[in-house]
Amino acid sequence: MGGDGTTVRPSFVLHDHRRPTHHLDLRLEEDGVLRSWALPRGLPGRAGDRRLAVAVPDHDLDHLAYEDDDKSVADTGWWEEHSRDERRLVLTLHGRGAPRRYALVRTSRDWLLLLTTQQP
Repeated sequence: MGGDGTTVRPSFVLHDHRRPTHHLDLRLEEDGVLRSWALPRGLPGRAGDRRLAVAVPDHDLDHLAYEDDDKSVADTGWWEEHSRDERRLVLTLHGRGAPRRYALVRTSRDWLLLLTTQQP
């Protein structure tokens, strides 16, 4: 809860990053930083599609609105967690369009981002 009794929702940003090669960056606000993953092939478009998600170092919260010549904000909003364990995080992104539910799944080397079959 916020100081005024309102619910504080953690933010997210999806950056369209054009260098060194075109990819998206997913950043989730958590514990005062932005947990971050590079998505070389972008977001999954259909339920069951899997996209590689490479964990990258956390970013400062000022990256929520950060843009430069190589990076622009593709989407932004808030996110909610549905479940989590050491290998899987299920979340919904509430951005500019319709909410979308994803699962981040840890593999032996990286992460996979999946669009879940059950959508909000």
